[in-house]
Amino acid sequence: MADWNHLPKHHVLYQFALQVDQITAEADHNEMYGIMLQPTKEGDKPSHTTLIILQKFLRANAGDLPKAKTQLLEALNWRKQYRPLEAKDEVFSKAKFGGLGYVTRLKGVVDTANEEGVATFNIYGAAAKNPKKTFGDVDAFIRWRIALMELTLSALALNTATLPIPDYGAGPDPYQALQIHDYLSVSFFRQPAEVKASSSRIITLFSKYYPETVSYKYFVNVPIVMQWMMGTMKMLLSSDAVKKMTWMTYGSELVQYLGQGVGKEYGGQGPSLSEMGETVTYDDDVEAKKA
Repeated sequence: MADWNHLPKHHVLYQFALQVDQITAEADHNEMYGIMLQPTKEGDKPSHTTLIILQKFLRANAGDLPKAKTQLLEALNWRKQYRPLEAKDEVFSKAKFGGLGYVTRLKGVVDTANEEGVATFNIYGAAAKNPKKTFGDVDAFIRWRIALMELTLSALALNTATLPIPDYGAGPDPYQALQIHDYLSVSFFRQPAEVKASSSRIITLFSKYYPETVSYKYFVNVPIVMQWMMGTMKMLLSSDAVKKMTWMTYGSELVQYLGQGVGKEYGGQGPSLSEMGETVTYDDDVEAKKA
């Protein structure tokens, strides 16, 4: 792992830092994941939080600086236009999205050096009865999902990050979240076109604009009959992506990966998601405050 206090001038991360001023000027925007990217002059020590962001884009591109620079510029352009930080503070319809997603903090997570892990739960069963209500307005769903992602990034507390992130292939990034996709009560055989459209756009957006923010994905309550999908996905995804996925038939199996802090529905002893999880602001929350 490179010593970020004494980065060699030839190191790719340092060379990336020297180009921040040019990149942010071209994008006319310098915010990424809630971090304000700071320029570095030749011979100066780069900002640690800026290096956190740059290293994520480098790792997403296997250490290739030109590709990382291009992706960062595209992501900055998108954030300037879409304003995802504002989405995090918006009010969403509980009738459409209530119970669909939570951000949690868990201790005792397996395979992580962090004392506490950040995990985002996507509860698709919450939309199972009327998926068109949730996914019918694709743009509204995308906005809600991005708000939940920005909430996840806030929980990662990148602004106070103190550890360096290893170079590509040299070790794990300590500033990533876990994702859990819960399919309890979801029918895999009757997926409306809106669901497929939303899923496709989310996958594209997140791969382009949120690289290296998720370390591992768990798919739970997936019917045995649908396990063939894993084989199909393996053919479509990179080997690195497949290594970061686990599918399981029962939600109660999740405890062996995330520890006893998860709720009883996942085999643990912790409180339910509605009690322990953080989520976006819904319209009934606003009405309750007015009362």
